[in-house]
Amino acid sequence: MRKAALLSLILFASPGLALAAKPPVVVELFTAQGCASCGEANSYVGKLAERPGVLALTFGVDYWDYLGWPDTFAKPEFADRQKAYVTRLALREPYTPQVVVDGRAQAGGLQTDKVDKLLANAARDPRNPPDMAFIGPRRVDVGSGLVPRGGAEVWLVRYDPREQDVVVRTGDNRGKTVVHRNVVREIIRLGRWRGRPTAYRLPAPSEEGLATAVLVQGPEGGGILAAALKAP
Repeated sequence: MRKAALLSLILFASPGLALAAKPPVVVELFTAQGCASCGEANSYVGKLAERPGVLALTFGVDYWDYLGWPDTFAKPEFADRQKAYVTRLALREPYTPQVVVDGRAQAGGLQTDKVDKLLANAARDPRNPPDMAFIGPRRVDVGSGLVPRGGAEVWLVRYDPREQDVVVRTGDNRGKTVVHRNVVREIIRLGRWRGRPTAYRLPAPSEEGLATAVLVQGPEGGGILAAALKAP
């Protein structure tokens, strides 16, 4: 109890502790360079990345690689994350392009009007997220708050904030240039969050120039409770 109380005091009294009034809405795009219909969705989500109050993340998936072009940004763990949403949101199967908003609702990446409505609804959602703050380069603190049934998990997401163009040489998009923004390069589970103030150690980034986001999220593709951003 004394240790938890001390950590709580550190979290809320440390000099320079930046507490966000409201966390950004998290938009996750699941896309593939070998997907013929994904280019337009990539461009749309790239524009969302410029909106205040929105954290847009682009996850490359690898299950279209058999069409002839291995996605240069895809990792199996990204497809695993999408599969967790498929189960949680009671979908039949994963697909691209797919947009998931705050881990709570989804739409096709070309259904821009529907995605815009999901964003507006998420922005109006009167949640009471835990406070979050980065302490130096290798630590993030999550404050106290309500925990959903089943608990919550803390995820580290590192992404490249630059716009990147990839020329596809083979497959359905042969000869096309696919534009990417906020490409996720790694996602790491930092541990569980049980509603009490907790500090988490951040591993060193695998690449230079990556931005950092930390998400507090229900387990197995649950809703996102809070998000914090740290520039490169």
